[in-house]
Amino acid sequence: MFWVSKKILILSDLHIGKTGHFRKHGIPISDQVLYNDLIRLEAVINKFKPDQILIVGDLFHASKNANFKEFKNWLGFYGHIKWILIKGNHDIHSDGFYQAFGLETHKEYILNKIKFIHEPAINSQDFLHISGHVHPGIKLRLKGKQYIKLPCYQQFENQFILPAFSLFTGLYNKSPAEETTYYPFTEQEIWEIKKADIKK
Repeated sequence: MFWVSKKILILSDLHIGKTGHFRKHGIPISDQVLYNDLIRLEAVINKFKPDQILIVGDLFHASKNANFKEFKNWLGFYGHIKWILIKGNHDIHSDGFYQAFGLETHKEYILNKIKFIHEPAINSQDFLHISGHVHPGIKLRLKGKQYIKLPCYQQFENQFILPAFSLFTGLYNKSPAEETTYYPFTEQEIWEIKKADIKK
């Protein structure tokens, strides 16, 4: 999501270090997953040229591993950008750790009556909430008995949930409310779909 007037790029769930975490536990996942995510992020930065990047949680995945150093080196190319992290459930490190990466951290962040948090709010009446955490997706029926699952944005009540930025995440395709609007996308297109329009 790009906030044009404030030049803020808003992302969620990059899960830096997830491939390294899997390898430490004997599961051979290639670092190409990390590189592909960073290539995509670089392309988004070059397109929108943000002054700030606000990440609504789970920038990192787990304990320190080699991926963290690679990400820190990559960040060196973007020192002119202010990086703000809303700490998620996977962001388990000390304040000093995040400061070493040049990150400003918050539990939640309020700007122009919008509250940025990691997990969707239980009571969303006080602000418009923008969050991540659940890696939203949608399952669409095709011809015959075929289905396709796509990442999506979800909007309901006073909440807007961002898809996970990393491609190395699952998709949660259950909606939190009957009045949910989905915005699934591919590399070429994005659509608006009401929950009521989805065939069971």
